[in-house]
Amino acid sequence: MTFDCMFLLGHPQVPVRAINGDILFLNMGKEPIRAGEIVVFNFNRSEIPIVHRVIELHERQDTREISILTKGDNNDENDRVLYAKGHLWLQKQHIMGRAIGFLPYVGWITIVLTEIPVLKYLLIGALGLFALTSKE
Repeated sequence: MTFDCMFLLGHPQVPVRAINGDILFLNMGKEPIRAGEIVVFNFNRSEIPIVHRVIELHERQDTREISILTKGDNNDENDRVLYAKGHLWLQKQHIMGRAIGFLPYVGWITIVLTEIPVLKYLLIGALGLFALTSKE
């Protein structure tokens, strides 16, 4: 399950993704993507983005368009089987951002509160009760 939110960390805004309990900080600056970087990509805005490492880049000389090949660190083969039908490379429009940092397990709070709504209401009730009973 994936959740989107925006955090303002200085300038510009850095998108934050909670994926499998880890919160990823993404950035898609003007710098070119390089082999070895970890990117988050998605075809046709499907529900689940993929976080994998760039292993190969090709630049077309006439258009300067970059084609990107990725591979999961635990996979034996590249990601071509994951790409949309007929695609052998990722293009820039498929890249949601490059990972610039992460917080492990912090996203589980959001996942648990979404999956078990009763906990959300208990937490809100407990905070309300605390606010009512606390002294200034």
